[in-house]
Amino acid sequence: MSGLLTTLLEEIRIEYIERMRTNGFIEPYLTAERLCHERLFLDGDLLAEIIEQDPSLLAARAGDLIMNQQENENPSVGIIICSNILAAALEGLLAVAAERDWVDVDDQGQILVDEEELQQNSQYPISVDYSTSETAKRNLLRGSSELSHIFAAAEAEFLDAIEQHVRNAYQTALDISSNHSVFAPDDIAPLVAENPLLLGLRKDDLIDEDLFEGDPPAGLIISAHLTRMLLQQMLELGAEHGVFDLDSSGHIIPPDEPEDPPIIH
Repeated sequence: MSGLLTTLLEEIRIEYIERMRTNGFIEPYLTAERLCHERLFLDGDLLAEIIEQDPSLLAARAGDLIMNQQENENPSVGIIICSNILAAALEGLLAVAAERDWVDVDDQGQILVDEEELQQNSQYPISVDYSTSETAKRNLLRGSSELSHIFAAAEAEFLDAIEQHVRNAYQTALDISSNHSVFAPDDIAPLVAENPLLLGLRKDDLIDEDLFEGDPPAGLIISAHLTRMLLQQMLELGAEHGVFDLDSSGHIIPPDEPEDPPIIH
C-alpha cells in the first residue's frame, strides 16, 4: 500500500475514535461513513501521488460503491478510485468499532449494523474537481513528458509508414495507436503522476459495454482515452500529408469503416 495512503488512513482511524468519544459512542456506522466521505474524495494531485506509489489502485472498478447519484452513472477515474479507497477505509473503521464493542458481531464474525443507521438516506456531496491540477501546470512548463514521448514515437512511426506509401494509411494509424497504447497499471501510473488531469476522464462511449459487464477498471478508462487521442493526432497528421480522402466538410472518410469513434473491445 502507498505510504501516503497508510498515513492518511491512520489519521482517519484516530479521528474516528475521537468523534465517537465526542458523540457519546452512538451511530458508529454513520459516524464512520460520514468521516470517510469527508476525507477520502482526495484532491487530484494527492491522489496521483498515491497512485504512483501503488499502481494497483488503477484496477479499481466502480461497482455499486458510488453513493452520489450525480456520479454513479458515468464516474470519473478519480471518483472510482476514491470510492474503492473509501470502502476499504469504512471496513477498517467498522473493525475498530467491533474491537471496542461499539457494534455487535454475529457468530460468523460479520459486523451487525443497527437498522436505523442503514435506513438513513445518505447522499453525500462530492465536491472534488479533477479538472484542475497544480502538478499538471508545473509539468507543462517543463516541456517534454512521458506521454509526449509516447505520442512522438507513434507519430514518427506513422510518418515513416506513409512516406513508404503504405497501402491503407487509416488501418496503419489504427495499428500504430494500438501498438503504442499503455494498458498496464505500472505504465499508466507515471502518466497520472505527471498529469493528474487524467483522473477526470470518464468511460463515456469508448469501451465496449460487453467488456467487464460495463464496469471497466479505472486504468482502462485512461487507456481508452489516450488511444483515441493518439489515433486522432495521427489522423490529423495524415490529413496534413494528403493520405486520406475527405468529405465535403473536410472530415476524414475511413475506408469501409463505420463513422463511430473506435472503442476498446
